[in-house]
Amino acid sequence: MLIATNGRGHTVKGPSTAAIRTMLAGLDQGDHLILERQEEDREGNWYVQVWFRDENTYQLEYRDGVPAEHYQTQTESQEEVLQALLGWVADKPAWREGFTWTSIGHWFAPGPEDEDDPTA
Repeated sequence: MLIATNGRGHTVKGPSTAAIRTMLAGLDQGDHLILERQEEDREGNWYVQVWFRDENTYQLEYRDGVPAEHYQTQTESQEEVLQALLGWVADKPAWREGFTWTSIGHWFAPGPEDEDDPTA
């Protein structure tokens, strides 16, 4: 199941293209939108999210299952973000093209003090 949630807590299950477009267009600066896949046969966290930054840029991130597979990019184009979101929803591999992605998975790796803590 696909779930869209914005920073104000508005959630849409199985969002349509129009709903995703509306939620993206409605972002205020500092706000975010998350599209998440929740499937019983798929372990981990699978999502794409966009933050509308204070400097009128969009910070786009995605995670493919595990923290080590977390990437980030930025753009000023709302249309590019929309096309990326819709491509991700449709599970089209080419949705990542046109962006320079930076791996940020190391930000989410547990520190040495967390290695024995199953809640980390």
